[in-house]
Amino acid sequence: MYVMISKYLAPVDEVDKVREEHLAFLDGLIQRGKLVIAGRQDPPVGGLVMIEADTEAEARELMADDPYIKQGVAEYTATGFRPSLGRLA
Repeated sequence: MYVMISKYLAPVDEVDKVREEHLAFLDGLIQRGKLVIAGRQDPPVGGLVMIEADTEAEARELMADDPYIKQGVAEYTATGFRPSLGRLA
């Protein structure tokens, strides 16, 4: 599993112009059984997308078509994650 933490590279109003496309992209990850959870940070300086992926390369490949990346309004940091306690364990 990978946690993809985004950092906005543009003001929030510019990010919001791409938000509907981004949410549709995330819905596609849900349909493929890859999305665990996603949401915007508070304050809105980026977001978090947790996905089912075995490697960082797979995680980045899954996220490559994200409109936020394609439009250049955000970038992602990938962090591997293995739940050991709680609902996801």
